[in-house]
Amino acid sequence: MSKVNRTIGVLVATAALTFGFVSPALATPPNIPTATTAKSELAGLTVRADSSMTGYSRDKFPHWVTQSGTCNTREAVLKRDGTNVVTDSSCAATSGRWFSPYDGATWSAASDVDIDHIVPLAAAWRSGAASWTTAQRQAFANDMSGPQLIAVTDNVNQAKGDQTPATWKPPLTTYWCTYAKMWVHTKYRWKLSVNSAEKTELTGMLGRC
Repeated sequence: MSKVNRTIGVLVATAALTFGFVSPALATPPNIPTATTAKSELAGLTVRADSSMTGYSRDKFPHWVTQSGTCNTREAVLKRDGTNVVTDSSCAATSGRWFSPYDGATWSAASDVDIDHIVPLAAAWRSGAASWTTAQRQAFANDMSGPQLIAVTDNVNQAKGDQTPATWKPPLTTYWCTYAKMWVHTKYRWKLSVNSAEKTELTGMLGRC
């Protein structure tokens, strides 16, 4: 999609939401903690400098694996986070609507949507995953039992890359509280560390809750 068309799409989606023309489901991963719980979990995380990226490869975090039947993790999250999602026999989404809470855009083509790892794979590697087994990294990369995967606008996800909240946050400041709760809970569940700048920013984001 061209930048012009994408911009028009975002503006139309925003106007539609504002005036009530559409009511897309908000992508909501499971088990997002309360702000109180997230603050407690953040206090319990080990604070240390990031480890080296030496040896890192996305291939060391196998994804997207089969979740059920012919559906892999990406397809399962698209179905979970979308509205009126229709899939073909191979579980690929052929129609539906996806609202990206990062930027407030709504999309009707699955190709415009990425599945974001809240804690990026590279960020996990730097904070403890380098010592995991391949099986552990696969489980992390396909984790649908916690708030680690979410359907969002593709170029917003690509702009995030492997950054932590110390250097990147969702464009919509109203989502910072939820984003921080998901980030902290994921690191807590998977026993990953945070660096000092990351913890400072997460503390501020949770202060918005």
